[in-house]
Amino acid sequence: MTLIKYHKDLKVYQEAFSAAMKIFEITKSFPTEEKYSLTSQIRRSSRSVCGNLAEGWRKRRYPKLFENKLIDSDGEASETQNGLDFALACKYIDEQTYQNLYEQYNQILSMLTSMTVNSEKWTFNPKKK
Repeated sequence: MTLIKYHKDLKVYQEAFSAAMKIFEITKSFPTEEKYSLTSQIRRSSRSVCGNLAEGWRKRRYPKLFENKLIDSDGEASETQNGLDFALACKYIDEQTYQNLYEQYNQILSMLTSMTVNSEKWTFNPKKK
């Protein structure tokens, strides 16, 4: 097992970053009238999964704060899936793109849930002896 030193080493972070970049690319083709609504919202929620993971990683010496950031990431991933639902319903993306991204977020959500349930494996307290 490889030692994880940085948030970027986390598989869940790598998956979330990859998914956020895919969303960035596909939203370039969304209609102009969606610029300040769906386009902005789905980009922000997808990026926030990564942002919360990065912040949580630095707070892992405080188990409850770490868990809270994982829960925030989970919520943002779910919000991104909701944005994908709307993008499909509005016909901004095709069914295959939707299915691929939705499944990628299901995998991200699964990893986040596992990390939350097993948070003691990821946290530490430098003051404990």
